[in-house]
Amino acid sequence: QVQLVESGGGLVQAGGSLRLSCVVSGGTFSSYFMGWFRQAPEKEREFVARINWSGEFPYYADSVKGRFTISSDNAKNTVYLQMNSLKPGDTAVYYCARMTLTIPNLWGQGTQVTVSS
Repeated sequence: QVQLVESGGGLVQAGGSLRLSCVVSGGTFSSYFMGWFRQAPEKEREFVARINWSGEFPYYADSVKGRFTISSDNAKNTVYLQMNSLKPGDTAVYYCARMTLTIPNLWGQGTQVTVSS
């Protein structure tokens, strides 16, 4: 069974940092992109960042560019999202996703990130 399991969320003060992890298992991911999305209360889920499984071609939403970094470690079957200079507006549930180019087709369960002012 193919699974994506996120971890690393939590409560942090504005200006702080968190690193999210997404461990993938049960399938072959080499032909896919991996992405991070987020959903704040009463808002639609939005794209945050994506990268291919080889760690190439990172791409970011304008709202996080320069603050967040996506990366992958194939040996650990893990995709990371390093989040720096966090703002209260970054508060959301963050989801890892397997993607076919720009289309997500498999989701993790999500991890909560809360940024206090």
